[in-house]
Amino acid sequence: MKRFKSPAQLQRFVSIDDPIANLYCFPRTTFTSNDHRELRHAAMTAWREITCVSAA
Repeated sequence: MKRFKSPAQLQRFVSIDDPIANLYCFPRTTFTSNDHRELRHAAMTAWREITCVSAA
């Protein structure tokens, strides 16, 4: 709970952070480098769609 003012603030952060973190966390030992790059690209595409950010 460091840096969080209340348990409610922590819960709000975690409820948003957890689904987003799942976009980025892949078990590297089970994927080849090419597979990992494709998954990272798909995760970034999904993130841009969620946040309504265009690719730079």
